[in-house]
Amino acid sequence: MAESMTIRAYVKELAIAPRKVALVASLVRGRSVADALVILSHTPKRSALPVSKAIESARANAVNTHGLDTKTLTISTLSVTAGTRLKRFKPASRGRALPFEKKTANILVEVTGQPKPKKPATITKATDTKTVAKPVKPAGKGKI
Repeated sequence: MAESMTIRAYVKELAIAPRKVALVASLVRGRSVADALVILSHTPKRSALPVSKAIESARANAVNTHGLDTKTLTISTLSVTAGTRLKRFKPASRGRALPFEKKTANILVEVTGQPKPKKPATITKATDTKTVAKPVKPAGKGKI
């Protein structure tokens, strides 16, 4: 049987905290791509949309670029890591500034699947048709 391939897709610097994205990612980790997209479409979390877009991107990479079968695609890896943090300050009383961080997340999706079965080549018989050569008009009939 054909060997399975692993295809990746990334979403970088997503402006949602990694813990919030990881909650949604744990719902679909290890499932088939079709099941995961159905689950995410019914998940009432803000991070469900970026996770589903990352999975759809991995599916599109696998099908269009690498020629894998859509029915055999499963999510082999779905990891959420912390991205860069922006240090910001909130003004407080008596001229103070209270620091806080705006967190970002990175999503890595790896999809595994089987290649599409290749169709056998069909042999067509060439029909004998007579081609009649048409006379060629001479070029250069313009004014000089």
